[in-house]
Amino acid sequence: MSTATTVTLNILDKEYRVSCPPEERSNLEQAARHLDSTMRDIRNSGKVIGVERIAVMAALNISHEMLTGSRKQDGELDRQQQQIGDLVSRLDQALSRHQS
Repeated sequence: MSTATTVTLNILDKEYRVSCPPEERSNLEQAARHLDSTMRDIRNSGKVIGVERIAVMAALNISHEMLTGSRKQDGELDRQQQQIGDLVSRLDQALSRHQS
């Protein structure tokens, strides 16, 4: 069992100390960089003012990215499962013709 480690993250010019398992440190740092980049893009657009509002907009944008990606993966999985089903059906037909 791994011991949690404290990681210092910088997001929109603020420092946050977060505990996480050592094996998750890289993922946490990558997530923080993505959040920081998204928040900076929103702030630099000048359309949203206030750190709290910027954070909410960033959370919405990142959630949308995640859900859109999940839906694309689900659609691809459905397509692959359909192809596998079609192949199994064709194999069954070929085997039944061969056995007759």
